[in-house]
Amino acid sequence: MDNYTVNTVKARPELVDEFDKLHGLGWVKYMSQDPVGVTYWRKLFSCFPEFQYLLFNKESHPVACGNAIPFDWDGSDATLPSGWDGVFEKGMTDYKYHKSPNSLSALAIVIHPDFRGKGLSGLMVREMKALAVEHNLDKMVAPVRPSSKSKYPLIPMDEYITWLREDATPFDPWIRTHYKSGASIIKVAERSMVIPASVKKWEDWTGLKLPASGRYVIKDGLVPLNVDIAADKGVYIEPNVWMRHYLDY
Repeated sequence: MDNYTVNTVKARPELVDEFDKLHGLGWVKYMSQDPVGVTYWRKLFSCFPEFQYLLFNKESHPVACGNAIPFDWDGSDATLPSGWDGVFEKGMTDYKYHKSPNSLSALAIVIHPDFRGKGLSGLMVREMKALAVEHNLDKMVAPVRPSSKSKYPLIPMDEYITWLREDATPFDPWIRTHYKSGASIIKVAERSMVIPASVKKWEDWTGLKLPASGRYVIKDGLVPLNVDIAADKGVYIEPNVWMRHYLDY
């Protein structure tokens, strides 16, 4: 951390726009079109500014951001929300009805492309865990989006997460980052994020022509896009991987 500093939106509200810049660099266009994200994203910064944080290098440039949401959870695997969409909605609903949270869920960590491969992913995970501890939360989870799964979109997620490297660590780099930060896999979140839209919108977002009903491999998609021409609808249903972090108290 000698060359980096961290600031939350609560400490520096003027930093909010920096998150959009980093997310714009980090994701393909359709990933910002999830209906739950569209509904709640801006509210995240006003309702939970203490859990939205930026990492700055020694030149004071933002090089990474993290987003998390607190929610109430009994700790049972069976009662985990559906995934990214579900935990986002749960956190916002708990906030609306003044239900005290006891857990923290990651929503996103984005590293500036110029600063990837420098160990910042692990640092950002550790910073998120530190925020959970600082705010006296008991548990932390993450609906992890495996970073290399898009290279294998036809492989079922429950099979993909069993792949290991020769050193017996997880094959996927992002799952491995969480694993090395002390997390373990809970289960696959089959419907973590659901993005429905017209065929025309999906053509605009992907740059593909989608002339017939069927399944299409799309850029950065963890699974294929399902297209129904008669219904004029494309639906991307992304699976993620629930992982549990153990907090150091």
